[in-house]
Amino acid sequence: MSGAQIFRIGLWAIVALVCGATLAVYLSQSTTAPTSAEAAYGSPFRLVDQNGAEITEAALRGKPSAVFFGFTHCPDVCPTTLAELSAEKAALKAKGKDLNVVFVTVDPERDTPAVLKDYVGAVSPEIVAITGEPAKIAEMLKGWGVHAEKVGEGADYTMDHTASTFLLDSAGRFAGTIAWGENPKTTTEKLERLANL
Repeated sequence: MSGAQIFRIGLWAIVALVCGATLAVYLSQSTTAPTSAEAAYGSPFRLVDQNGAEITEAALRGKPSAVFFGFTHCPDVCPTTLAELSAEKAALKAKGKDLNVVFVTVDPERDTPAVLKDYVGAVSPEIVAITGEPAKIAEMLKGWGVHAEKVGEGADYTMDHTASTFLLDSAGRFAGTIAWGENPKTTTEKLERLANL
């Protein structure tokens, strides 16, 4: 065997070792890092509920959740959505299944814990309502990809906001959405499927 042949064999052996090491590193990272489907949805948060108690993203684990972003001065979408989710929760409960219904304000300037407690309490005391400092709410909205924008001036302003309900499984992972005005039968089917996750 000539020196050139030995050199080529050695060079190919080094290339094979480098490729093998690179593949091993890639595979070890891809099997240990959670994928987006495995990771909890949204961003971590530390806010307060309607009772003034601290609440974090951990509240969205342990049972499936339907999370809706809105505000208490909302004329139609928010009260309708909360009433529908509350009725769906009651129907699931009658079947021995559980669902977290969570209402996150997009208007923390007006929606204090006391205001939220009255608002969701009129629908169902089982709804969890979340508020906090405006900057922290803005962080959560960004982390969840929720649009919210103040419309108008003065005390009578309103809010333009994402009207979809986010569905999370019991591990806090994204499981779908319910659109505003979605067919009630489809909504029921989605929530029944969610309750079985």
